[in-house]
Amino acid sequence: MLDILGLDTDAERVYRAMLGRPQDGVAELARLLSMTEDQVRAGLDRLSELALVHPSAREGAGFRAISPETAMEVLLARQQAELAAQQMRVEASRAAAAQLIAECSALRPRSPDAESEQLTGPEEIRERLARLASRATQEITTFAPGGAHTTADLEASRTPNAELLQRGIRMRTVYLDSVRNHQPTLDHVDWLNTHGAQVRTSPTLPIRMIIADRTHAVLPVDTNDARVGAVVLHGAGTVAALCALFESVWNTATPLGHTPQADPNGLPPQETATLHLLAQGHTDETIAKHLGVSPRTARRIAADLMERLGARSRFQAGANAAHHGWLPKP
Repeated sequence: MLDILGLDTDAERVYRAMLGRPQDGVAELARLLSMTEDQVRAGLDRLSELALVHPSAREGAGFRAISPETAMEVLLARQQAELAAQQMRVEASRAAAAQLIAECSALRPRSPDAESEQLTGPEEIRERLARLASRATQEITTFAPGGAHTTADLEASRTPNAELLQRGIRMRTVYLDSVRNHQPTLDHVDWLNTHGAQVRTSPTLPIRMIIADRTHAVLPVDTNDARVGAVVLHGAGTVAALCALFESVWNTATPLGHTPQADPNGLPPQETATLHLLAQGHTDETIAKHLGVSPRTARRIAADLMERLGARSRFQAGANAAHHGWLPKP
């Protein structure tokens, strides 16, 4: 019955028997359940792996089963973590596909009937974005990674943003959670909110991206330096996929004015994202870029997580996190 929560039939039978007869050891449970002792031990191994049994302090009893209420919370929390990880993998796949499209589009020869156009340098990018904004009739959606923005850039963006909002254009933007700690950026985000724009934050973002009216998407050709160049994509299928990527992130992002919620294990979103990046073997510098924080802050978050997990390496941190149900096991 509990196989949907990751508990196989034998392990479930052992768990139920332990609840009713907590004094029984392996031999007694085997006789009660008409199982071999090896089968009972395998069931105990699975229950221990899922943290549904703990070593018993009572002499003669190796394990004790946790209460059904706590067990269900543990199993559901594990499934939620697995679903979150799967969602992150889906978003990462979409982001990788989007970046591949952008990079390959930049390599194609210019063609008047192509489904993309190339932009070179910051001036050309700014001019094209301004034209897209001026022609927009419905909505502008944006992923704004990179952490804190300069005061000058923020102030320069207010006039065009105000013009869009005055024309009734819907604006939705996702920033990184880290901007909540940078007052100039936070002031700008507050300004956007008070003028009718919708703003949310996420611990990480898959790619820098602007979509106008769900018909044109602008992506950088180099994720390390968005000023080098960009591509404007307007193929219906490609833009639809990028819109789906935006909606997926938007639906899980935290609205400004709300505090990002911890996961079922009590981990804030930024720490959960750091764990995933640690498990993937990313360096502190790469983690810092993903989170929009300084390398020093990334090192502090990673070191704190590794200490809490009792890990001496990033690989061990990922393995221990999976063991504790903080991340799904690979």
